[in-house]
Amino acid sequence: MSSRRDFLRQGMHLSALSVLSPTLIGSAQAAAQAAPADLTPPPDLFDAQLLDLDFWVKPRTLTVTRPASGEKAKLLYWKDGEMIDSAYQELCHLLRDVNGKQTAAIDPKLLEILWSTQAFIARYGLEQPLEILSGYRTPASNARLIEAGVPAARKSLHMTGKAADIRIASLNEEVLGGLVRSFRTGGVGYYYRSGPKGGWIHADTGLNRTWKG
Repeated sequence: MSSRRDFLRQGMHLSALSVLSPTLIGSAQAAAQAAPADLTPPPDLFDAQLLDLDFWVKPRTLTVTRPASGEKAKLLYWKDGEMIDSAYQELCHLLRDVNGKQTAAIDPKLLEILWSTQAFIARYGLEQPLEILSGYRTPASNARLIEAGVPAARKSLHMTGKAADIRIASLNEEVLGGLVRSFRTGGVGYYYRSGPKGGWIHADTGLNRTWKG
């Protein structure tokens, strides 16, 4: 329990710069002078490395849906350099293991990935909820997926609250994955599927790597 409390305490007091990776800080500073004064229509592939520091220090609100449970939420979870505890707890609940009915601490850096992805495309007028297909998974739930032939790693970062499978209705896998990858804050998996809703993107806070599943 002590390690969980320490993790949560760390998440509650993140400063505006401590949540940024050195890569993002350096890239944002370098690009600040080159950032266009007026936004242009979104390109086929986004590049988050063009963002300036103002983007990273503003309040953060996440609008998410959870198809597996039918839940929807719009939460201001970070402001003035600090996590808002009540909103963080609610986001941990939203990203819970719906099948295993268990909640765990979610890595604040994962929330940063989710928010920055949504906030970036909102700059181009694409304000849509981010669908959470899978967040935290218990080891038992992860094992069941593997036994059922569903793509899941035996040491999945889902089991430590550091990964989420996501989808945004207006973006296909290639565009959404390209955007998440451009933040350079972890792994990105592309899961291409046919059908009305298409596939999804796996995003995590582990090593920078990509794969297709």
